[in-house]
Amino acid sequence: MPSDDWYLTTDLDDFLARAGEFLRSRPARHTVPLTVTENLRTGGLRLYGDRAPEFGVLRGDGVTAVRAAFFRTPPHPLTLTALTEREADALAGRLAGAGRELPGVNADRDTAAAFAAAWQRRTGAGAVLDRRMRLYRLGELTVPRPAPPGRARPAGEGDRELLARWYGEFHTAIGESAVRPAADWARERARRGDILLWQTPDGAPAAMAGLSPKVAGQIRVNAVYTPAHLRGRGYAGAVTAAVSRAALDAGAAEVLLFTDLANPTSNGLYQRLGYRPVTDFARYAFG
Repeated sequence: MPSDDWYLTTDLDDFLARAGEFLRSRPARHTVPLTVTENLRTGGLRLYGDRAPEFGVLRGDGVTAVRAAFFRTPPHPLTLTALTEREADALAGRLAGAGRELPGVNADRDTAAAFAAAWQRRTGAGAVLDRRMRLYRLGELTVPRPAPPGRARPAGEGDRELLARWYGEFHTAIGESAVRPAADWARERARRGDILLWQTPDGAPAAMAGLSPKVAGQIRVNAVYTPAHLRGRGYAGAVTAAVSRAALDAGAAEVLLFTDLANPTSNGLYQRLGYRPVTDFARYAFG
């Protein structure tokens, strides 16, 4: 596949006009580009950073209009849909030849490995596997029994300070930089009302879980967090079950979530709730 089959743009509407149908054709595997582009469309192009996002579309062979796509919201890694080794090498050559500087790549396991190897060959940069993730899809929801004392409630404006603090603690716990400023994230999520808190009988929030916007029938569970001193009491399972039910009630055809494969506790929990593996993803850091 020659590198000039890649169409590059910084125009979100142009990208969605060209790649939107392709992304919607496999909403589970394309959940990240679907969700991120929807957030950019509604929240503005500088939502994830100070530089304009970049997009690419791999044109098909005439039968298939689009073969693959990518996006990048600087300073974050490149995110790819599935590519063959040859396609990954062609894209690496195109981007390296254009002088692009990439901090890393995020894609399904095989695509990420192929692009990382191609980027090393093309640029001489190092590539380190720094995270392995698994995408799950909800089958039949199994609510934990017995549930911990308390109830789920939507986070509102009065919870913004708590949300911002937990957002920061969550990223510290997983050893990653936050994608957005904590205060901005908390303000947006409180406005959208898509975070549920598990509240104990005395009114104290004990855990949170959120939902992405519904796009192409899929909703992804995210922002699942329980403070360290409250873990092991069933709060994470209860709030994740509650937010999963909320996604189903909102009409989601597919309810998805990602887990870090280095965390067997969360992987076990989500499978007990009824989530089943779809595919594995990986992220490489370049340097």
